[in-house]
Amino acid sequence: MPGLDALDHHPQAARIRSRKLAGGVATLVVDATGLDDAGQKALEQQLREAALALPGVSEARVALTAAKRGRTLIAVGSGKGGVGKSTLAANLAVALARLGKKVGLVDADIYGPSQPRLFNASQRAEARDKQLIPIHAHGIRLLSVGQLVAEGTALAWRGPMASGALNQLLEADWGDAELLIVDLPPGTGDVQLSLIQKARPAAAVIVSTPQDLSLIDAARAIDLFEKMHVPVAGIVENMAGYECPHCGQPSDPFGHGGAEAEAKRLGIAFLGRLPLSASLREASDAGQPPAAGDGPAAAAFADLARKLLVQLETIAG
Repeated sequence: MPGLDALDHHPQAARIRSRKLAGGVATLVVDATGLDDAGQKALEQQLREAALALPGVSEARVALTAAKRGRTLIAVGSGKGGVGKSTLAANLAVALARLGKKVGLVDADIYGPSQPRLFNASQRAEARDKQLIPIHAHGIRLLSVGQLVAEGTALAWRGPMASGALNQLLEADWGDAELLIVDLPPGTGDVQLSLIQKARPAAAVIVSTPQDLSLIDAARAIDLFEKMHVPVAGIVENMAGYECPHCGQPSDPFGHGGAEAEAKRLGIAFLGRLPLSASLREASDAGQPPAAGDGPAAAAFADLARKLLVQLETIAG
């Protein structure tokens, strides 16, 4: 309608999804995604006043719409087991929550769920209207396949069953969680493919120790995500260095700097390194994630969380 085309020059024109003028009544449908209540009211008022100022408009109606707030899914993976991926995922989730984010943690390591032990949360998961209800622990929401079966039970599940369990975890009632950290099993199998195909992570974090054997498999995990067009937010080098409790001298039983060098070679971000730590192991076994407390370990995980948020902003941009 020519009379309303003048709104193309309004500062908020990009938010106008449709416009109609009939019998002197202008009707605008406007996208208010990302605005709080005050911003929405201001947007509505601005466009109503702009429409009323146009020739032939005696009444202006503004309908605001907003896209449903999305949830950012972050996959934490590794090429092989035993590199500390689950411990990293748990503490990263807690560290992000302490930075003010609303976080959920999915333990999708179907054949070796560790999160119930890391959070001392072995109670069975409950459901409401066929939807699983995550538990609350250390400021985050948590749901694990380990909460669906008795402790110590071997899960002899083929691919379709494992993928179905993953879907149940992802489709749980995550409430207002804005970040969903998914602790994947090691490798590049059915669970990883199901996650990528059905949930489409916004980014992946790869965990590796410094040694070549671990880096070979980490590179495979990175290649899988890149082939499936999932951005890799970065690599974390775990078990990098150890301070002898007897002599106080540093040692590098798994080498040092390998993951950082691999990140540079592949052109992806290096998020940081974490040393071997007896206190970290003891706290994890006791179900007390160090990121929930104070001290060097909490500071290290907080630094990783901040760097990850920067990478997510870069990817989104």
